[in-house]
Amino acid sequence: MKSKALCLLLAIMLTFLLTGCRNTQNSTTSLVNEKVSEKRETISEVEKTQEKDSLPKKAYEKKEIQHEVKSEAESVVQKNTEETVLELVQAEKPADKVETVEEKTSETVEKTTCFLSVRCDTILSNIDKLKKGKESFVPSNGIIFAEKEVVFFEGESVFDVLLREMRNSNIHMEFNETPMYKTAYIEGINNLYEFDCGELSGWTYKVNGKSISTGCSKYIVGKGDYIEWVYTCNMGKDI
Repeated sequence: MKSKALCLLLAIMLTFLLTGCRNTQNSTTSLVNEKVSEKRETISEVEKTQEKDSLPKKAYEKKEIQHEVKSEAESVVQKNTEETVLELVQAEKPADKVETVEEKTSETVEKTTCFLSVRCDTILSNIDKLKKGKESFVPSNGIIFAEKEVVFFEGESVFDVLLREMRNSNIHMEFNETPMYKTAYIEGINNLYEFDCGELSGWTYKVNGKSISTGCSKYIVGKGDYIEWVYTCNMGKDI
């Protein structure tokens, strides 16, 4: 009887121990499964975050590529348009008719000329009045600048023409200019000055054979004018 009771007690204890081991094992397994699930969720969230972060970048890159393609297309269209316009213009005007700016300018701008001369032959008739040392500046024929056709520009004065031609010919010339009044007075040409051949001597000018009372910087040159600069020894009465 005692043996049966002892066996029963041992069986109950063994059953209890086995049940506790199973519960412990189940608890451990459940804990491991929970940890694995949490890890998987964390990984999934990280992947989603990375995917979200990468989306704007990819979209931006795609937009940038589209912009570059559009710009290249516009450039090609513009270039083709310009080439087409140029071809049409050239087609309307034959190659042998194309004029350069220089050619057009040379045709439209007419060269206007006048005639200029400078002489001092009156001194030859008054050589006794000439200051000493000035003889070498008086040409034997009295002509300092022989009559010559020269170019002038619209609006230029007698003074402008004389100044340019004397400089071009390396002939001495001295004048007194007053910019405020836009006037100029000729003092000397070829080192021959006023009063060098008497108290009434000096330079004066004529246009088309007539003595002019207007200042040389005020008289505007006309096409074909004959301008004569002459040295007078008697206030213009001897020319």
